[in-house]
Amino acid sequence: MLKKTPGIVLSYIKYKDSSIIVRIFTRSLGLKAYVVNGVRTQGKGSKIALYQPLTMLDLVVYDKESTGLQRISEAKISHPHRRIPFDMTCTSIALFVTELISTSIVEGYQNEELYDFLQKSILTLDHAGTNLGTFPLVFLLENSKHLGFAPDRAEGFLAESMHHPFQGDETGLVLSYLDDLLLQGYHSNQKLALPLRRKLLDHLVAFHAQHLDHPNPIKSLNILRQLII
Repeated sequence: MLKKTPGIVLSYIKYKDSSIIVRIFTRSLGLKAYVVNGVRTQGKGSKIALYQPLTMLDLVVYDKESTGLQRISEAKISHPHRRIPFDMTCTSIALFVTELISTSIVEGYQNEELYDFLQKSILTLDHAGTNLGTFPLVFLLENSKHLGFAPDRAEGFLAESMHHPFQGDETGLVLSYLDDLLLQGYHSNQKLALPLRRKLLDHLVAFHAQHLDHPNPIKSLNILRQLII
């Protein structure tokens, strides 16, 4: 059966000589894996650009009740990126977002609110006026809400963690910062010293790992920490 759905590309792997298997988080069908034939060709006919991480697509797909690889009938870009592929910092954040989402959901998982949040976040990241310094932190906070394990208040992100890296006066500064991030989201202009932002980034990543039970480290974290936090 053919179905229409928007989707966000998470990743792909090479398959056979010129094909790929691409993982796409769709709004209507959840996370799906599709085999796409003949896209790794050279020249004008190549369509590999459609399947770069965080590309937003309008899709017509074959949807079968059986699990496993599906196929795409039509795919076109719904929003061409203007900043993400060309700005090293944006590209690094995009890789981080992709890796975090990929470790947060499993095939078949459907969550329209999470999809809408991810779409909004991508559009925000691609906007020239976005504060890239706070973006990864806000994304981690909001992602935990949509996955259902965010505490009600800022204090919970520390109290409900297995590890508490902040000491003395640091705790008060971090809680004030978290309060503003939770209130203002991507529009926050609150300041926090560089060492504390680095600690907070590591802490929120560990907080995700604790609640999602994925022990593997986020590979893009070291690059992100050097460029932004």
